[in-house]
Amino acid sequence: MAVKRQLCMVMDLNKCIGCHTCTSACKLQWTNRNGREYMYWNNVETMPGTGYPRNYAQMGGGFDAEGALKLGITPSAEDYGIPWDYNYEEALMTGTDPWLRPNVKPTWGANWDEDQGEGDYPNSYYFYLPRICNHCTNPACLAACSRNAIYKRQEDGIVLIDQERCRGYRYCVTACPYKKVYFNEEISKSEKCIFCYPRIEKGLANACARQCAGRIRWVGYRDDEEGPIHTLVDRWKVALPLHAEWGTEPNVFYVPPLAPPKYDENSVPTNEERIPQGYLESLFGDGVAVALKTLAAERQKKADGGDSELMDTLIGYRHADMFKLS
Repeated sequence: MAVKRQLCMVMDLNKCIGCHTCTSACKLQWTNRNGREYMYWNNVETMPGTGYPRNYAQMGGGFDAEGALKLGITPSAEDYGIPWDYNYEEALMTGTDPWLRPNVKPTWGANWDEDQGEGDYPNSYYFYLPRICNHCTNPACLAACSRNAIYKRQEDGIVLIDQERCRGYRYCVTACPYKKVYFNEEISKSEKCIFCYPRIEKGLANACARQCAGRIRWVGYRDDEEGPIHTLVDRWKVALPLHAEWGTEPNVFYVPPLAPPKYDENSVPTNEERIPQGYLESLFGDGVAVALKTLAAERQKKADGGDSELMDTLIGYRHADMFKLS
């Protein structure tokens, strides 16, 4: 699994507005038909929330503390949400419910609990968490595949599934703790995010990153010391992996969200954190406190008229500077 270089992505959760443009870009390019209708290689979750598939974080997988592979459970169709069609013609012609669903009565789907969050007004809170395959350094899906159908590309570390070798055993689905490997019932093979490698090979950023309205995504190589990934992950240490304790060494990183403080009964700001730091640490590890402190300090420096390499990077003045693909 040793690779020459590792292509990574950083997402700034302070800038995500939950517009799902990234999801639409991915869905239209890769997963809108041919057995992939239920798949969202890219999705945006509301946190705190159940995620997609539903309660995936409790389904197991990954590696234990000794490095042994752990097989989890396979999500059900209901956990993903059974796709439905909208009967636009009948709705438009009869003036009935415009969201009429003729083929299924949905009980769950991606973003079903969108914008719910936790807490009571005025101290309620939530934030958005986009997720793709992490293209891990130590992929559990690869370790679980008995057909050697899953591999990391030597030139960039992208994790792919050889469709000629795959026999649809689905060990990869159960082993991935992020549940970002999907089984295609039409072809009886597993499929997953390919990090838009056909675009990468042409010098184009991933569809989800290029179409992002909030400019929350940076793409580049971890070892490029002048690039945005090294700057955010290694130099400033404000971009952290999701659930590093699962042992897969993910290569998608997140800048944790800042939030206003809580208000007391007189609507006066307090010193209590709106988003509990413990909750963020349960997602992104014990580096959260330092990352948030650094972000707050550099943001204030910029607000005071000073220079900040970190804030200039996170603002993303030029879209092209956010993608260093060579």
